[in-house]
Parts: sequence; structure tokens; C-alpha cells
Amino acid sequence: MANFASYYVEFLWNWLQNVWYFISQFFYNIYKLLIEDAIGYCVNLGEHVSGFDVWGWICLIIVSAANIALLFFICYRLFQLIRRYFIFRAREVDKDMLLEEVARLKEQADELVKEKSKIFALKLGQDIRTGEYQPSLEAQTGAVDAGKEQESGAVPAGVSRFTKLINLDNKYEAEPNIIYMQDEDMLTLPQIVTRFVNFAASQMKLYYTEETVRRYIAGLATSKIIILEGISGTGKTSLPYAMGKFFNNDAKICSVQPSWRDRAELIGYYNEFTKKFNETDFLAAIYEASLREDPNFVVLDEMNLARIEYYFADFLSIMEMPDVAEWKIDLIAAPQPTDPQNVIYGKFLVPQNVWFIGTANNDDSTFSITDKVYDRAVTLELNTKADYFDAPLTESYNCSYGYLDSLFDKAKSEFALSPRTLELIKEFDLFIRDKFKISFGNRILKQLSLFVPVYMACGGTEIAGVDFIIASKILRKFRSLNLPFLTKELSELAAFFDDKFGIGSMKYCLEYVEELQKLA
Repeated sequence: MANFASYYVEFLWNWLQNVWYFISQFFYNIYKLLIEDAIGYCVNLGEHVSGFDVWGWICLIIVSAANIALLFFICYRLFQLIRRYFIFRAREVDKDMLLEEVARLKEQADELVKEKSKIFALKLGQDIRTGEYQPSLEAQTGAVDAGKEQESGAVPAGVSRFTKLINLDNKYEAEPNIIYMQDEDMLTLPQIVTRFVNFAASQMKLYYTEETVRRYIAGLATSKIIILEGISGTGKTSLPYAMGKFFNNDAKICSVQPSWRDRAELIGYYNEFTKKFNETDFLAAIYEASLREDPNFVVLDEMNLARIEYYFADFLSIMEMPDVAEWKIDLIAAPQPTDPQNVIYGKFLVPQNVWFIGTANNDDSTFSITDKVYDRAVTLELNTKADYFDAPLTESYNCSYGYLDSLFDKAKSEFALSPRTLELIKEFDLFIRDKFKISFGNRILKQLSLFVPVYMACGGTEIAGVDFIIASKILRKFRSLNLPFLTKELSELAAFFDDKFGIGSMKYCLEYVEELQKLA
């Protein structure tokens, strides 16, 4: 043990001596470099300077200036490196602080979501601590009243869980909606377009161009979702409203609220306490459409006040299914015999005679509409109001959904896309894939094959229909690109449209490209 202690003391002493030697030599070397050696340089210069001639002095000045410049450059670079390190360090510190702030805000958001869930549970009468449902004072009062009614032998007002839907069943059972069309009602699509324009102008003082109505009707044949965008006051909500009046079936207008986050806000939910389904006006509107034979329009007013892909997710998904028999919405888990006639096994089949018309304003109070929604919908921009014109007094139109759908089918067979146009679309796909790294899939090709024939049957041209779909479906995606680096490619795109489709033929696309060039 004594030998080890002696060894360890000697080891520590040697180690401390080496450390002290290193430190002393380090500072001594700095002193030697900056002071002692500098003095030696000056002494050496003094021994030789007396023998310098003119050229010697000139060389001394030049070399001294070069040495001073080199020393200054080295010091400046060291200063820059040190400064850069501290700046980088400060940025990293700021980044860490921002990450901490983001984490803190996320925690607060989670707390707010939990708080909303608690409030929602209280609305349902649920005890937050136990998870059991406790009736509120109002519910308890209602229960007492119901008990009194039962004691007095009174029959409860509602037996089914779906009060509104059952009322609709009873209404249409007493007065079924059956459309009988006369010979004078067998109009063609161009006649329907003209009749609606005159009806809206003469009966409702709403003025639309035939081009707008032509695109709207072609959009009905293409998708069950129509988005009307544009500045306020251009008749976005009025268009489906007038169309409902035209078909003798008022459009159902549902105002979207900013708080909508899921499907429960749109179609309702089952209240475990009251044992009732809280039905919304939207659910009642699409259910009523299943009891009617005419076209139905459900307007989602200001649809982008909330995120569409959240509250409308179920409908966006089912409408991608090719078999319309699978367009079913789950309403309730356990079916009962008292459920509405069209709610089968807790599921409701979305009828084909209903269209969802969304109006959208693009401002600071709204969310941007994602490509997922745009791809599934037909989008019409209404940025200008049509001029006043004197229209003859025109009555509404008696038309069934089946007849309107037969007109769409007839148009698809008579005005199919020409092989030349299909070839131009393929060339356009290759062009934008090469220049912009963007391509479009089967969904847009299908929409082209549906929209353009009906648009032509309504009185439009094939190129104009292709022009509209390409601009609204494909060129819209270019806004997400880095446009300032694509000015040359955008010019080539405009030249491509003129060269392949004819000079000035793709008017809508050229205007859109010009707008993209301004953004670039």
C-alpha cells in the first residue's frame, strides 16, 4: 500500500509539473512571438539599415507594407471566423428558442382541444370525471316532463331517433314528388341554357352570360362538387339559388362555420344521453333529395371558412368510388326499425340527383383550398357581373333528374373528344412534364371526357371546353412552383398553346399564363 501511495504521489507531481510546463511555455511562446522576437527583428534591422542604399530603402518599404498587409489580412480573417461563429451560435440559440416556443404552443393547442372536448362532453351531459352521462338541468326538466306525460297516459312526441328525417318521410309519403314531363318540357341543352338565362333575368333580376351557365351545366355533368370562386357581389350564391328556383326546387343553403373540424358539424351526431340523432340542415337536405325526382342543390356558403378536407372528408372519399352504390355515409352503428326508410343498416346512400355547390372567397379570413379538393371539383371563377339585358318573361322548368342525366349521356356519345384533341392533350402532358415536372392523371382525363362533350352540347366549342379544363385544373397547380425561375418556360408554354391549338384559341389558358408571368 505504501509503495502504491508513493507511486501515485510521484505520478501526480510529474503530471502537475507537465501541465505547468505546458501553460508556462504557451504563454512564454506568445510573449516571445509578440515582444521578444519583435525586439530582435528591430535590433537586426538596426544593424543592417546603415548600409542600405536607395533601392534598399525602397525594397524595405515595399516588403514592410506587404508584411503589414499580410498580417492585417490574417487578423481580419480570424476576426471574420470568430464573428461568424458567434453569429451562427446566436442563430442556433434563436432556433432552439423558436423550437421551444413551437413546442409550448403545441402543448397549449392540445390543452385547448382537450378543453373543447370537455365542453362538448358537457353539451352532451357527460360527466368528465367518471365518463358517465349526467343530465343537465334542462335535460332533467325535460325528463321529468316526459315522465309526467307517461304517467298521464300521453304518447311521446317522437319514437324514432331521427326526428327531421322521419318528418320528411311522412311528408313525401303523403305528397310524393313525381315529375311528369310534357312534350314542351323535352328541351335540349342549348334551350335549357337560354331558358335559364332569360328566367334569371326576367323573374329574379339576376344576369348571367350563356358562357357562365354553359360551364355550370357542363360542371354538373362532370362532378357532384362545384366551387364558385370570385370577389364578393358577383352572384356566386345567387347562381345555385336561381338554378333551384328554375327547377322548381329551392336550393338548400348551409352556412359553413369557422369552428367546423369534422363530419359531426356537417351531418350531426348521435346523443347518447337523449338517445336522439342531432340532425343538421345539411343532412336533412341530402336526405330530402333521396325522396325527390328532380335536381337538388345544396349550397355550402363560404365553404373555406373552415378546412374543407376536414369536415367534408367523407364525401370527398366516397365520390372517388366508381360504383355509385358504394356512396354510403355511416350515420349510426346500431340500426332500429324506427329509423328513416332510406337509412338502411345505419348507412345512408347519397343520391345521384344532388350536387354540392360551394362558394369561396379568397381573403385573410379563409383557408386556401387544397389540390385534393380542386381535383375532385369543377371550379368556376365569377369575378365580373353580366351586363343588364332585356329578357322575355320566362317560366321555370319542369324537369326530372333522369331526363337531365339522359341529356348528359346523349351529349357524351354525340360529342366525344376527337382523336386530334386527345393527341394534343397527350403532347401537352409531355410538354409540362418536361418543362415544369408536373403531370396529370386519369382523374383529369376523365373529367375532360365528361365536361367537354356536355359543354359542346350546350353550344360551346371543343377547344373552348379543353381550354377551360386545362386552365382551371392544370395551370392552377403552377402557382405552387418557383415562378421567377420559370419565365422562359412560361413563354414557351404560351407559344405551345398558339402553335398546337391555334393562335388565340386557348384564350383562358393564355390569360392564366400571363397572370403567372406577372406573379413571376
